Amino acid sequence: METRTWIPTEPAAGGGPEQRAVRFTERVADGRASVRRVSREELPAAVEDALAARGAQRVVVPADLPVEWRPAGAELLVDGELGGDVLDAADGVLTGCALGIAETGTIVLDGGARQGRRAISLLPDYHLCVVEAEQIVGTISEAIAALDDASRERRPITFVSGPSAHPELELSLVEGLHGPRSLEVLVVG
Repeated sequence: METRTWIPTEPAAGGGPEQRAVRFTERVADGRASVRRVSREELPAAVEDALAARGAQRVVVPADLPVEWRPAGAELLVDGELGGDVLDAADGVLTGCALGIAETGTIVLDGGARQGRRAISLLPDYHLCVVEAEQIVGTISEAIAALDDASRERRPITFVSGPSAHPELELSLVEGLHGPRSLEVLVVG
């Protein structure tokens, strides 16, 4: 029997913070989402620009969203327990995340700080997510290990790899069935 040696064709997803941020950004773009890297100083303007380009006037935000992330030009619907009809009618949602995974370009939401409850990231048609470069891990295994506290606390964990899309029986792609049709990511740092 012939022995074959597997030789990786792509660099490992690990590496330092900069390599992980670059890889994450590439993978997010591969997943049909918009992605842009910005500095901490550029973030407030980038949030406003993204929402303005989308025409998002009524934006849902979690109650603990940092003040500097809050856009001045939009009506903010601060979630406490907004109803499904309000969430569905909103132009979008602005949240942070628990983690980003460089290997797959996946955003992980665990209901923790700056994320709000699960419903706010699933019902609006547009999700603008801020990912801090230091939140990006290399691999899925690293993400699973980092989510131990959320799991133990029984918080819902959602893995988002691009806008929601699902093939129907006739193999036509239906977008927005299980979450936002549009995902935009700002990588800070």
